[in-house]
Amino acid sequence: MCNIFFVLLPQMYSEDINNALYHLKKGDIILYPTDTIWGIGCDATKNNVVEKIFKIKNRAETKSFIVLVDSFQMLKQYVTHVPDIAEELLKSFNTPVTVIYSNARKLAAHVIAPDNTVAIRIINDDFCNPLIKKFGKPIVSTSANISGQSTPLVFSHINQTIIDEVDYVVGSKRDMFVSIKPSTIIRLRDDGSYVIIRR
Repeated sequence: MCNIFFVLLPQMYSEDINNALYHLKKGDIILYPTDTIWGIGCDATKNNVVEKIFKIKNRAETKSFIVLVDSFQMLKQYVTHVPDIAEELLKSFNTPVTVIYSNARKLAAHVIAPDNTVAIRIINDDFCNPLIKKFGKPIVSTSANISGQSTPLVFSHINQTIIDEVDYVVGSKRDMFVSIKPSTIIRLRDDGSYVIIRR
Protein backbone atom coordinates (compact mmCIF):
# COMPACT_ATOMS: atom_id res chain seq x y z
CA MET A 1 0.00 0.00 0.00
CA CYS A 2 2.83 2.42 0.85
CA ASN A 3 4.47 1.89 -2.52
CA ILE A 4 1.20 2.71 -4.28
CA PHE A 5 0.89 5.84 -2.15
CA PHE A 6 4.32 7.15 -3.14
CA VAL A 7 3.67 6.40 -6.82
CA LEU A 8 0.39 8.29 -6.79
CA LEU A 9 1.46 11.21 -4.60
CA PRO A 10 3.38 13.19 -7.27
CA GLN A 11 0.40 12.77 -9.61
CA MET A 12 -1.68 14.68 -7.07
CA TYR A 13 0.56 17.66 -7.74
CA SER A 14 0.89 17.26 -11.52
CA GLU A 15 -1.35 20.20 -12.44
CA ASP A 16 0.39 22.51 -9.99
CA ILE A 17 3.81 21.31 -11.15
CA ASN A 18 2.90 21.94 -14.79
CA ASN A 19 1.52 25.40 -13.98
CA ALA A 20 4.61 26.30 -11.96
CA LEU A 21 6.81 25.01 -14.77
CA TYR A 22 4.97 27.20 -17.28
CA HIS A 23 5.64 30.29 -15.17
CA LEU A 24 9.29 29.41 -14.49
CA LYS A 25 9.89 29.10 -18.23
CA LYS A 26 8.28 32.52 -18.75
CA GLY A 27 10.64 34.12 -16.24
CA ASP A 28 7.90 34.56 -13.64
CA ILE A 29 8.04 34.36 -9.85
CA ILE A 30 6.29 31.51 -8.04
CA LEU A 31 5.23 30.93 -4.44
CA TYR A 32 5.63 27.26 -3.61
CA PRO A 33 6.10 24.68 -0.82
CA THR A 34 9.61 23.28 -0.37
CA ASP A 35 11.02 20.53 1.83
CA THR A 36 11.32 23.09 4.62
CA ILE A 37 9.17 26.23 4.43
CA TRP A 38 7.08 28.03 1.80
CA GLY A 39 9.39 29.77 -0.62
CA ILE A 40 9.52 32.40 -3.32
CA GLY A 41 11.26 31.05 -6.40
CA CYS A 42 12.31 31.60 -9.99
CA ASP A 43 14.89 30.53 -12.57
CA ALA A 44 18.21 30.72 -10.71
CA THR A 45 20.18 31.30 -13.90
CA LYS A 46 18.52 34.55 -14.99
CA ASN A 47 19.69 37.69 -13.22
CA ASN A 48 16.84 39.92 -14.41
CA VAL A 49 14.34 37.39 -13.04
CA VAL A 50 16.08 37.00 -9.67
CA GLU A 51 16.06 40.80 -9.29
CA LYS A 52 12.25 40.70 -9.11
CA ILE A 53 12.43 38.75 -5.83
CA PHE A 54 14.50 41.47 -4.15
CA LYS A 55 11.73 43.93 -4.93
CA ILE A 56 8.98 41.60 -3.68
CA LYS A 57 10.81 40.94 -0.39
CA ASN A 58 12.12 44.52 -0.07
CA ARG A 59 15.52 42.93 0.49
CA ALA A 60 19.00 44.38 0.05
CA GLU A 61 20.66 43.12 -3.13
CA THR A 62 23.85 42.41 -1.21
CA LYS A 63 22.27 39.23 0.18
CA SER A 64 22.30 36.07 -1.95
CA PHE A 65 19.66 33.34 -2.17
CA ILE A 66 19.58 29.57 -1.71
CA VAL A 67 19.37 27.50 -4.89
CA LEU A 68 17.55 24.16 -5.22
CA VAL A 69 18.65 21.35 -7.54
CA ASP A 70 17.21 17.89 -8.13
CA SER A 71 20.40 15.80 -8.00
CA PHE A 72 24.17 15.66 -7.64
CA GLN A 73 24.36 15.60 -11.43
CA MET A 74 22.65 18.99 -11.64
CA LEU A 75 24.71 20.34 -8.74
CA LYS A 76 27.96 19.56 -10.56
CA GLN A 77 26.87 21.72 -13.52
CA TYR A 78 26.80 24.82 -11.30
CA VAL A 79 29.82 24.30 -9.02
CA THR A 80 33.32 24.00 -10.47
CA HIS A 81 34.49 21.50 -7.85
CA VAL A 82 32.32 19.36 -5.55
CA PRO A 83 34.48 17.81 -2.79
CA ASP A 84 34.33 14.02 -2.62
CA ILE A 85 32.98 14.18 0.93
CA ALA A 86 29.82 16.06 -0.12
CA GLU A 87 27.58 13.08 -0.87
CA GLU A 88 28.51 11.14 2.28
CA LEU A 89 28.16 14.29 4.37
CA LEU A 90 24.61 14.85 3.16
CA LYS A 91 23.70 11.23 3.89
CA SER A 92 24.74 11.74 7.51
CA PHE A 93 21.83 14.15 8.10
CA ASN A 94 18.18 13.10 8.30
CA THR A 95 16.91 16.64 7.77
CA PRO A 96 17.22 19.03 4.78
CA VAL A 97 20.74 20.42 4.40
CA THR A 98 21.90 23.41 2.38
CA VAL A 99 25.59 23.37 1.51
CA ILE A 100 27.67 26.43 0.67
CA TYR A 101 30.09 25.54 -2.14
CA SER A 102 33.01 27.49 -3.58
CA ASN A 103 33.38 28.48 -7.23
CA ALA A 104 29.80 28.86 -8.42
CA ARG A 105 29.19 29.07 -12.16
CA LYS A 106 26.41 29.53 -14.73
CA LEU A 107 24.07 31.06 -12.15
CA ALA A 108 22.55 34.51 -11.80
CA ALA A 109 24.91 36.95 -10.11
CA HIS A 110 22.38 37.59 -7.35
CA VAL A 111 22.44 34.01 -6.08
CA ILE A 112 26.25 34.04 -5.83
CA ALA A 113 27.90 35.62 -2.79
CA PRO A 114 30.71 38.20 -3.22
CA ASP A 115 33.28 35.47 -2.44
CA ASN A 116 31.91 33.40 -5.36
CA THR A 117 30.22 30.84 -3.11
CA VAL A 118 26.68 29.58 -3.57
CA ALA A 119 24.23 27.92 -1.19
CA ILE A 120 22.67 24.85 -2.83
CA ARG A 121 20.27 22.20 -1.55
CA ILE A 122 19.61 18.91 -3.32
CA ILE A 123 15.90 18.50 -2.78
CA ASN A 124 14.03 15.20 -2.61
CA ASP A 125 10.64 16.73 -1.90
CA ASP A 126 7.73 15.16 -3.80
CA PHE A 127 6.69 18.54 -5.25
CA CYS A 128 10.00 20.33 -5.85
CA ASN A 129 12.08 17.46 -7.16
CA PRO A 130 9.82 16.65 -10.14
CA LEU A 131 9.34 20.38 -10.80
CA ILE A 132 13.10 21.02 -11.01
CA LYS A 133 13.65 17.83 -12.99
CA LYS A 134 11.10 18.97 -15.59
CA PHE A 135 12.49 22.50 -15.62
CA GLY A 136 16.03 21.20 -16.12
CA LYS A 137 17.62 24.09 -14.20
CA PRO A 138 18.03 25.19 -10.58
CA ILE A 139 15.42 27.38 -8.95
CA VAL A 140 15.74 30.03 -6.25
CA SER A 141 14.38 29.36 -2.79
CA THR A 142 13.92 32.18 -0.30
CA SER A 143 11.47 32.43 2.58
CA ALA A 144 8.05 33.84 1.72
CA ASN A 145 8.26 36.95 3.86
CA ILE A 146 9.04 40.64 3.63
CA SER A 147 12.66 41.18 4.68
CA GLY A 148 12.86 41.63 8.46
CA GLN A 149 9.53 39.93 9.17
CA SER A 150 9.15 36.48 10.72
CA THR A 151 9.30 33.41 8.49
CA PRO A 152 5.83 31.91 7.87
CA LEU A 153 5.57 28.21 8.76
CA VAL A 154 2.31 27.61 6.91
CA PHE A 155 0.69 29.17 3.88
CA SER A 156 -1.94 31.00 5.95
CA HIS A 157 0.81 33.00 7.68
CA ILE A 158 2.20 34.44 4.45
CA ASN A 159 1.80 38.20 4.09
CA GLN A 160 -0.86 39.06 1.50
CA THR A 161 1.58 41.48 -0.12
CA ILE A 162 3.80 38.53 -1.07
CA ILE A 163 0.85 36.59 -2.51
CA ASP A 164 -0.26 39.59 -4.55
CA GLU A 165 3.22 40.28 -5.96
CA VAL A 166 4.15 36.81 -7.26
CA ASP A 167 2.96 35.52 -10.65
CA TYR A 168 1.79 32.06 -9.59
CA VAL A 169 0.80 30.59 -6.22
CA VAL A 170 0.92 26.81 -5.88
CA GLY A 171 -2.34 25.34 -4.62
CA SER A 172 -0.88 22.15 -3.15
CA LYS A 173 0.16 21.68 0.49
CA ARG A 174 -1.40 24.91 1.72
CA ASP A 175 -2.75 23.24 4.85
CA MET A 176 0.46 21.38 5.68
CA PHE A 177 3.32 22.23 7.99
CA VAL A 178 6.17 21.47 5.59
CA SER A 179 8.71 21.98 8.37
CA ILE A 180 9.06 23.90 11.60
CA LYS A 181 12.34 25.52 10.60
CA PRO A 182 14.66 26.29 7.66
CA SER A 183 17.37 23.84 6.59
CA THR A 184 20.69 23.17 8.27
CA ILE A 185 23.45 25.17 6.53
CA ILE A 186 26.98 23.83 6.09
CA ARG A 187 30.01 25.59 4.60
CA LEU A 188 31.99 22.99 2.66
CA ARG A 189 35.52 23.91 1.63
CA ASP A 190 37.38 22.56 -1.39
CA ASP A 191 39.69 20.48 0.82
CA GLY A 192 36.70 18.60 2.25
CA SER A 193 36.66 20.36 5.62
CA TYR A 194 33.38 21.91 6.71
CA VAL A 195 31.68 23.96 9.39
CA ILE A 196 28.01 23.96 10.42
CA ILE A 197 26.70 27.51 10.17
CA ARG A 198 23.06 26.87 11.11
CA ARG A 199 21.60 23.73 12.65
